[in-house]
Amino acid sequence: MKLKIMTFNIQHCLNYIERFIDFPLFAKTIAESGADIVGLNEVRGKGGSQAYEAQAEILAEKAGYKYRYFAKAIDFNGVNPYGNAVLSKYPIIKAETVGIPDPTVKKYDGYYETRCLAKLTVNVGEPLNVLATHFGLNRDEHENARDTILKNLSDKRCILMGDFNVQPDSDILDPIRAKMKDTADGRGDMFSFPSDNPDRKIDYIFVSKDINVLTAGIPVLTVSDHRPHTADIEL
Repeated sequence: MKLKIMTFNIQHCLNYIERFIDFPLFAKTIAESGADIVGLNEVRGKGGSQAYEAQAEILAEKAGYKYRYFAKAIDFNGVNPYGNAVLSKYPIIKAETVGIPDPTVKKYDGYYETRCLAKLTVNVGEPLNVLATHFGLNRDEHENARDTILKNLSDKRCILMGDFNVQPDSDILDPIRAKMKDTADGRGDMFSFPSDNPDRKIDYIFVSKDINVLTAGIPVLTVSDHRPHTADIEL
């Protein structure tokens, strides 16, 4: 069975050029990708502030996805949910939000934010394990995210995707690479950030070793601050 996967950091649907929340543009981008399963980062949920709407539901409806799941990582100001989401053309038969522990002691001066892992089982005719995540910015956050992922990976029929905030030569990725294939391997730089003039690869789609990678790419789009990353796979 062939599937198209996309990961996309949508920066809460902020139009990168015009600087306003632009649901039609992001829904159009997602729909036109043709992806069967989409992992989204920096997604707002319905909250106490007017600006916090149920973005996963809105995008799913506008882009034509019947199934979706929002994984809350944090409540900003205690009332505004924020995290990751997955949209799917196939039924989601199981879903949970796995928290990534915050570092006990913050070792760096950078910005820290609580993160999470969306962990789903999608019925594509057979169960497919789908993980979507967004790493923090600091090394200790990276280590906790990596360790959380390793505890939740499946050896078979598994997809892992998201904004990892590390580049391909980072040793943080080594234990993940030992278990999975990077769909971008052998396909050039695959830079995804910043979207108007990308100079680094920090967005990834990994698949378990039993999955065949057909193609992968970075569409040349300036919609969010990241470009989306797509991969065509075969189970």
